[in-house]
Amino acid sequence: MNPSVHLNLRHLRVFIAVAQQGSISKAADTLYRAQSAVSRSIRQLEQALDAQLFERRSSGMLPTAFGQALLYRAERAAGEFQLARNELASRLRKANGSPNAPVFDMLFNENRLRIFIDLAQSHHMPTVARAHGITQPAVSASIGELEASLGIPLFDRTAKGMMANEAGHILLVRAKRALAELRHVEADIAALSGKTQGIVNIGSHPLSRTVLLPTAIARVLEAHPNLCVSIVPGSTEVLRAGLRTGDLDFILGTLRQDEVHEGHTPGSGVGPQPAERDDAADLDHIPLLTDRMSLFVRAGHPLTKLPRIGIDDLMRAKWLLPTSRTPSRAVFDRAFKRMSGTVPQSPVETSDLSVLRSLLLSSDLVTAMSPQQLDLECRLGVLQPLDFEFEESARIIALTQRAGSQPSPGAAALIATVRQVAAEMRAA
Repeated sequence: MNPSVHLNLRHLRVFIAVAQQGSISKAADTLYRAQSAVSRSIRQLEQALDAQLFERRSSGMLPTAFGQALLYRAERAAGEFQLARNELASRLRKANGSPNAPVFDMLFNENRLRIFIDLAQSHHMPTVARAHGITQPAVSASIGELEASLGIPLFDRTAKGMMANEAGHILLVRAKRALAELRHVEADIAALSGKTQGIVNIGSHPLSRTVLLPTAIARVLEAHPNLCVSIVPGSTEVLRAGLRTGDLDFILGTLRQDEVHEGHTPGSGVGPQPAERDDAADLDHIPLLTDRMSLFVRAGHPLTKLPRIGIDDLMRAKWLLPTSRTPSRAVFDRAFKRMSGTVPQSPVETSDLSVLRSLLLSSDLVTAMSPQQLDLECRLGVLQPLDFEFEESARIIALTQRAGSQPSPGAAALIATVRQVAAEMRAA
């Protein structure tokens, strides 16, 4: 199987028709195409995937197990394009556009669709042209063809570049989700032969990258050496945007306070933890662990020599805090406001763990962190926790998925391993 294959959308449309009709001749009639063209599309898909997709019987065409795997993803991809049609319907009616544009029926060239996606994300036509090895006028012509087929504009031409308008953003999200489904096809087919392979893209917050995620990755790669894992750092907003468009398979990080149900304690029950629905109703959270912040300084810090540390001592200290608008910073600010009515000023803000370590070791700054994140430094004796009860600093570490998504075999294996490692950490 070619690991870099891109499945032709038109061939997939033909494949769906053959699978649903159970016959090449019936599919040809439905699609208004010659039987030879339909047969050629099926043959080219089988060659690309190196798998037999149908059993040829006298009674018709019956999908094999490989064919069923492809059909599942292909129908989900087709469903995304149908949702794009539905979500753009009112705009198309107002502009006298076309609800039967080729893109909605998987009749649009995939390379041109990727040009649209890349331009919507980069906003810069020359960059897209270089990435695709074509000229800038060719990019412009491709976008123009897509807009003309729809009858509505997808971009606003601004001083900042080509910015996707509301209609463009709707199509962008649905197109990316459709292609994300197809990205899993090869891994799904390989799994039927007992091979877990492919790429798993994980969005992660700093707290999950210290123990939980590395332990789970090491364990799953030992069991499935052909699997590749890509860890993507970022803010909650950026990572969730990537999850919603299919760029990420799941996120491992902390929940915002408004997403935590009062009285909920991850791991307090027996068996798998229930998923909690995000406010936007399109994300599901699986609570894994409860983590509490502690205060840390370098060894020999003046605060470590005090017989008792009070809130006034902490208010006078110089702080190194998590970046604003992060879950960790929100927990810190809330806890301090309840203790003292205000929040200490911070001359430095960072969520970069390597920068934070270096600054702590070379200054009298104080930080609030999870003990997991600085465990090695404390065991080496170069950093130490302060003897101060940092109340109400609990954070929920959760695994977040897009509601209704179907993870690839590799992502499913890693998700199961993450949950297993989290259970072991809760029991320790």
